[in-house]
Amino acid sequence: MAEIKGAPLRRTRFLQTQIDEFLDAVSEAGLAYQTALTSYVRKGWSETVEQKARQIRDYENRGDRLRGEIGTKLYTEMLLPDTVGDVLSLLVSLDHLLDVLKVNIQGLRIERPVFPAEVHDTLIEMVVASCQAVEQTVLAVRAYFRDPAAARDQQHKIHFYEDEAERAGLRVLEAIFEAEMPLEEKRQLREHVLRIDRLADLADDAGDALAIFAVKRTV
Repeated sequence: MAEIKGAPLRRTRFLQTQIDEFLDAVSEAGLAYQTALTSYVRKGWSETVEQKARQIRDYENRGDRLRGEIGTKLYTEMLLPDTVGDVLSLLVSLDHLLDVLKVNIQGLRIERPVFPAEVHDTLIEMVVASCQAVEQTVLAVRAYFRDPAAARDQQHKIHFYEDEAERAGLRVLEAIFEAEMPLEEKRQLREHVLRIDRLADLADDAGDALAIFAVKRTV
């Protein structure tokens, strides 16, 4: 990460490192989730999925710790006084993504839903789009600290993947409710599909907020 504008490098070098580590945790958790869900849809719960679930829990714990340390440092050392509220809001939004990733994989581990074969490809498409929305949000936040104008340019990519996830999710739900299975199973599968969609929605919300914060830093 380049120097955070508005604060001397000597006072922010360690803060920059922590923010990078936090963003790495979000990015890696999203990648782990994508791998876990793709494997689960195809093969059910396995050691691969279990390993990725443990990694996601570790990333979420690391994100919680780093967010707290960064927030404390911003306030106690009076760093980034003009944008501290915006920075903390971004970190909270990304930390919420980590929470959702952990909750989603925990729910999968407990319930072990069985998706019909006819939705596998579309469901995986949805998972990939949702995780891409998360990754693009991370990239946009990284850009925010280097070049706010570039962060605004990333917003349309976040929205693109959110829209792709929503479209795929609707196709999955339509196929599920047309399938021959008990209504309670359809409802269970719907809940897991909506959890994946929520991930993309939250990433898109974070992108919208980021675009506003970026404008504030460039005017």
